[in-house]
Amino acid sequence: MPRPTAAQLAYGSCTVILSTLAMLLLSQTSSGVGIAIIAVAALALGLLVAMTVPLPGKRPAAMEQPAPEEPVRASVAAPAPEPVRERAIS
Repeated sequence: MPRPTAAQLAYGSCTVILSTLAMLLLSQTSSGVGIAIIAVAALALGLLVAMTVPLPGKRPAAMEQPAPEEPVRASVAAPAPEPVRERAIS
């Protein structure tokens, strides 16, 4: 198993700390069982966040699209020249 990167450790740790504080403040629990459940949930969430941080250098390969066999050329017919009309001088 590869070692976690600094970004994974940072994101995971911040997630555990902030989610623990948020859940404790929102639930207002004071029992030991409630605090233990919140701590386990925060650790699981931190682990999930740390594992989903993309690893450096491992980018998905681009989909290869076959090149067209012949280049497509648009052919537009040039408009027919219009006869020049001269005005009579009066």
